[in-house]
Formats: sequence, structure tokens, C-alpha cells
Amino acid sequence: MSDTAIATALTELVGVRTPVVQTGMGWVAGPRLVSAAAGAGALGILASATMSPEQLRSAVREVKSRTEAPFGVNLRADASDAGERVRIIVDEGVKVASFALAPRPELIARLKDAGVVVIPSVGARRHAEKVAAWGADAVLVQGGEGGGHTGGVATTVLLPQVVDAVDIPVIAAGGFRDGRGLVAALAYGAAGVAMGTRFLLTSDSTVPDAVKARYLAAGVQDITVTAKVDGLPHRMLRTDLVDALERSGRAASLLRALRHASAFKRDSGTTWAGLVRDGLAMKQGRELTWSQVLLAASTPMLLKAAMVDGRTDLGVMACGQVGGLIEDLPSCAELVDRIMAEAHAILGRLSTVA
Repeated sequence: MSDTAIATALTELVGVRTPVVQTGMGWVAGPRLVSAAAGAGALGILASATMSPEQLRSAVREVKSRTEAPFGVNLRADASDAGERVRIIVDEGVKVASFALAPRPELIARLKDAGVVVIPSVGARRHAEKVAAWGADAVLVQGGEGGGHTGGVATTVLLPQVVDAVDIPVIAAGGFRDGRGLVAALAYGAAGVAMGTRFLLTSDSTVPDAVKARYLAAGVQDITVTAKVDGLPHRMLRTDLVDALERSGRAASLLRALRHASAFKRDSGTTWAGLVRDGLAMKQGRELTWSQVLLAASTPMLLKAAMVDGRTDLGVMACGQVGGLIEDLPSCAELVDRIMAEAHAILGRLSTVA
């Protein structure tokens, strides 16, 4: 294990050895990956949106049984049971709460009062300014290169905007995989980098080997953005299924969405009333139709089909553009050590030139 740490505002804030974050990917960021990332010196983030509250509590305890390093939990701020999940985070002594959407000010206050570090994810400067004003401890900003739901502004444009706009640590996401990216992000003023696809493609990831092979075989041109999965821009591998979804009509899309939403209701232990409440929360403040909300509710099962069941023919594979450059499956420890060694080598060369 490398001791070539780099101290930043992020490492000081959360107590990790390196300014690297493993993001909370649904069906992927479970106890095994999170504990491996945390043990390697990164900030591992457990994905809770695809877990019931009981499963979340069990997963948190499993991570704690595997490592004493700090880690976090990612949750949806607009979920109907967000308060219950926050209580689990507080009760179990989790260090960090990260959010895919801006949490309410009272939710931020509740977490901070309990000593939990709050790190929302944003895709625009105005959103970063809002959560900073509400008391967020740091903000993760994802540029358009990132996998999953994404925006249209590149990290190299969005990151400096956010760094200049807020006075809290900024974590850069979207397009990062190595030490060069870490040094570039630090040069922009970020306090660290967050990576999803790069950690998905490690030996510690529980994603089936056949699915990992599909990722490794993909080039940059094989990664696309489509709104046909859930009505919102979603970056993923282009597959025959994605092509079929883009050709499908509205009626077929809605029937598929209803079927998958029903399956997610069963797997997550929620109710139709809970799904409706979550749908209303998703619509609030955003210009989403009910069709888009229903599609969004079905997405977890399309991801599960690939990420858990290994059915690349029936599921979708969220992927950042950087996935087209990844060629191996190191352990989390090997990956983080490699990133830090590369970063120090680059910084050393730059200091010599200077």
C-alpha cells in the first residue's frame, strides 16, 4: 500500500489518505467495493437508492466489519423515506452523506448536527451555489463526460466555474481514471476527483465478468447519451438494446417502464404509494412529464439486469466516456496506488521544470 498521499481540503474534511472518491453507483457500489476502496485510501460511497432501509443498515454494518476507514452513503434527497435513511446514517456513525440531488436545508442541518459530512452532487454552477448557501460541506460536480445521468457541459468548463463560485471543497467528476486527471483537477482548483466507471472496472467490483468484458472491449465511440431509457440524458454503452429503445414508440416504452417499475417495487420493498410519492418529488421543480417519471422509476431494473444478473441483452450499462480508455481490472488498492504514483511523478516533473 502506497504512502504517497496528497493532502487536500477533501482529505482533511473526511479523513481519507488520498483525494479520490469512489462514487455511489446503484447495484455496483455495495459493501465489497466500498470497503475495498476505503481500505485503499479513497472515499468509498455506498449506493443506497437500490436498497431497502433494512438492506442499507445491513450493508453499512458489513462495510464497517470489513474496514475501519471512513466511508459514505449516497441517497436520493427526493426519496419519500429519505428521513429514515438519514436516521440510519446517523445511528450507524457513517462519516459522509452524499446526494444525487440537492438535499433540503433541514436535511443538511440534521446531518451536520450529528457530525456527518454532507456532499451533494451537482451538474451546474447555480446548484453548487445553492447547496453551499444551505450549508453543504463540499460539492461533487460532474461534467458531461460522466456516466449515468449527465449534463451537456464538459468538466473542463464546468469545474472552474464551480471552483470560482463557492468557498467549499469541490470534487471533480466526469472523465477521470488516472494520476494525470487528478493533477489536472487539482490545477483547476478541485480538492479531489470522483470516479465511477474506473472503480466499476476493478477486480473488487461485483459486476459479472462478462459485463466487465463488454466495458473493456468498448471504445470511446461506443459510448453514447440517450434519453430513451428514462426520459433524461443518460450516458451508457451503446448496445443492441439501446438501439432498440431508441427506435421504440411511446406506447412500448411506457409498457416496458410499467413492468420494470413493478419489479423494482417488489425488489426494493416499497409500495405503489411510495413510488407515487417519489414520482411527485421528482416532478417538483423539474419539467418532467408523468411518462418520464415512470420511465425513471423503471431504470433501476434495467441497470440491475446488467450489473447484477449479467444480462447485457436485457439491461443497460451506464458508462462514462473514459470507459473507452480503460483496459484492465486492477484491485482498488492497485488502482489508487497507481493514481497516486502517477500524480506524484507528474508533480515532480512539473516542479523540476519550474
